Amino acid sequence: METPLDTPALRTERGDTRACARPGITHILGPGFITGACNDDPGSIGTLSQVGAQFGYGLAWTLLFTYPLLFAAQEISARLGRVTGCGIAGNLQRHYPRWFAVSLVGLLALANVINLGADLGAMAAVLRLLLDVPPLLYVCLLALVCVLFEVFTRYVRYVQILKWLCLTLLSYVVGAFMVEVPWYDVAHALIWPPLSAAPQYVTAVVAALGTTISPYLLFWQAQQEVERGRHAAGALPLISSVAQAPAEFARIRIDTAVGMGLSSLVALFIVITTASTLHAQGVTTIETAAEAAEALRAVGGRFTFLLFALGIMGAGLLALPALSTSAAYAVGELLTWRVGRSHPRGGARAFYAVVAAAAAIGCALNFSPINPMRALYWSAVLNGVVAIPLMIALMHLSTRTAVVGPLKLPVTVRALGWSATAAMAVSVAAMVVSWML
Repeated sequence: METPLDTPALRTERGDTRACARPGITHILGPGFITGACNDDPGSIGTLSQVGAQFGYGLAWTLLFTYPLLFAAQEISARLGRVTGCGIAGNLQRHYPRWFAVSLVGLLALANVINLGADLGAMAAVLRLLLDVPPLLYVCLLALVCVLFEVFTRYVRYVQILKWLCLTLLSYVVGAFMVEVPWYDVAHALIWPPLSAAPQYVTAVVAALGTTISPYLLFWQAQQEVERGRHAAGALPLISSVAQAPAEFARIRIDTAVGMGLSSLVALFIVITTASTLHAQGVTTIETAAEAAEALRAVGGRFTFLLFALGIMGAGLLALPALSTSAAYAVGELLTWRVGRSHPRGGARAFYAVVAAAAAIGCALNFSPINPMRALYWSAVLNGVVAIPLMIALMHLSTRTAVVGPLKLPVTVRALGWSATAAMAVSVAAMVVSWML
């Protein structure tokens, strides 16, 4: 007889039917844990570093405020994937007009490619700080590594590597304890934040929110739940196996809570570290993660710099496959291709071709007159715009009997999901207003 935690989706993923009698935490932590770590990609690190350098601890509260919203949004996407056995793009293609699905997937793919190019550029810039080699050479090598990793790594090994890479983000937590931090001031700013109506402050709040709920992470976690189900013996889509739903939803909730908690904690410590060093020394302008790392070397010392650089590289190695593969999943499902690692490379050539194309275009952006880091701003705008109709669609799909059967969202999750949707709408509206002022 199965216990609530002894479900096929939690058994050892070895490619066969052998089961683990008592699955540990490493089997519970999966798509949500990895997705949470991917949220702190090099582009986000640059934004958070600027927030800490410019405003000190004044915006740290946003990371606590957004945690339940981020958690709810990602849990909803994960549940949809696990219940239907289909990713978000596939559900959009099935249940909405084609123009709607094509528009969202097209904007997602565009934003992903820009993000990918910016992350490649940021990682190359950090590597150049360690070893003075032309950064464009690093860009090409990193793009190549990304494609080879995606195409030739077996699913089980792929997931294991991503989980270990997540631990590199803890370097930001360690780094905060390597510098002098006035913890009383941090606590006061979290409990009683210094709110302001100044345009710069509002814009920074919007930027902080914009790095939190990213459409590609919604697509990524939903599809990873689909992949997990395909590779776990006997794990059918929950709509066809309702008896498994309580245990699976409990796993998804724990996995997502831990993953988004890691994301928010790491983001908070990035702000704390840069506020305690850069802001305290009067360095208030940081445009990229590499600039933040270089500034920390002068202000916080070499060890702090190395920890920060390690975090950037780990975050980038996590984000690159998430960006390229989530685009491939979305495009593939929209066009009804075979997608995912359950298919051999020869049986899903178009899927893997999109993975390679996304990495190649992101790499090419670094050779073009377009500055990927500046284009990242417009990518954030695109993500913000896409997030609103996407969240509305997710809420609609997750409460329709025709889509999820009896496995509709609980009232609490539904309320948080609509709150996250409203928060994104307000942030985009505030961004537009800030442009007009």
